[in-house]
Amino acid sequence: MISVKNVLILLAVAFTAYLAARGLWWTTDDLPQPLVVVAALALYLVTTWLCVFWEPTSAYVLSAESAARADDASAADASTDAERSEVPVETAIDGIRGPRALPLVAQILALACAAIVPSAIALAVGPDARTLPFATWYLGGIGALMTIVMVRRRPWTAWSGILLLTVASMAWMGPVQALSLGLVGSIVWVACAQLLVLSMDRAARDTSRLTRLQRAASAWQTSQVVRQRERRVQVQRALAVAGPVLTRTVAHGGHLTDEDRLEARLAEGRLRDEMRGPRLLDDDVRAELERARRRGANVTVLDEGGLDDVDEETLSVIRAQLAETLRSASSDRLYIRTSPDARIAVTVVGRSMSVGGPSDEDAVDLWREIPHPGR
Repeated sequence: MISVKNVLILLAVAFTAYLAARGLWWTTDDLPQPLVVVAALALYLVTTWLCVFWEPTSAYVLSAESAARADDASAADASTDAERSEVPVETAIDGIRGPRALPLVAQILALACAAIVPSAIALAVGPDARTLPFATWYLGGIGALMTIVMVRRRPWTAWSGILLLTVASMAWMGPVQALSLGLVGSIVWVACAQLLVLSMDRAARDTSRLTRLQRAASAWQTSQVVRQRERRVQVQRALAVAGPVLTRTVAHGGHLTDEDRLEARLAEGRLRDEMRGPRLLDDDVRAELERARRRGANVTVLDEGGLDDVDEETLSVIRAQLAETLRSASSDRLYIRTSPDARIAVTVVGRSMSVGGPSDEDAVDLWREIPHPGR
């Protein structure tokens, strides 16, 4: 499969192979130690291609997470400072794929190559050939290796390798010769690679942040649509319940019979039930609530969120028990509330007027706690 990653790997392999091939094309007949040259080239190629291809199954990669992150549900800004964290291989910068960090063994080999190859080549070709093209290939070769190390997210290792290359090349051929024959280019390669990696990481963080913001906006928009739909449903239900009563009230000029007043009170109760405790209601519960109100009971239904995570099957069991409780209730006042307790789903309290009329000391004649099924 052709991808940007595969193309870049192919270019890296071809370029480093070309640089190494230059070292084999010596132009002098009297090379003091050709086997050392070949060994240095082999060490360079093995190390370079290891740094290109080695991708362990689990590695440390840079994760651009803010040190002061907002809560997980919000679209938090990522900090510009990257910190290391252990994540699966599929994970990259804030969810965006990128080069994986180079393992420690490969880093050590890269530094060893940067320290050994320049000196080995300089000793192998002799003093008279140290500035010839076949003997200066390592200036570009080690620079390419350190560029790969930089792309693999090891900046300290890359710059350490460039420092070793600078010291060795200047020691063997002099500062002016080293700078004019390719050392400057290697330094520029590594610097450009670091800027490119930083730019990629910033782009990845910005992309991830925009993705989170888009998801948050979509979630907010969805919640608004749901709330509008719920409001429409509530309005339609209110019109269906209160519409006939209001129509009769208007038709009679506000003069209502006792039956009309009862229907108005029942309509008000049904509307309050639908708004305050819709998850507690089904046809049986609604029928028992209306029966209690018709006999004169004052009924309060309140769902405070205790049933938000309960599935419909469990709700049907709870509603059936609630309807059974209401069917046998004879209290003057009924309070039906969801419970914050993890074991109790609904609490039903009934109070009746004590002797002497209503007071705050009305007797509690009904107390029923409906448990969560299976808990």
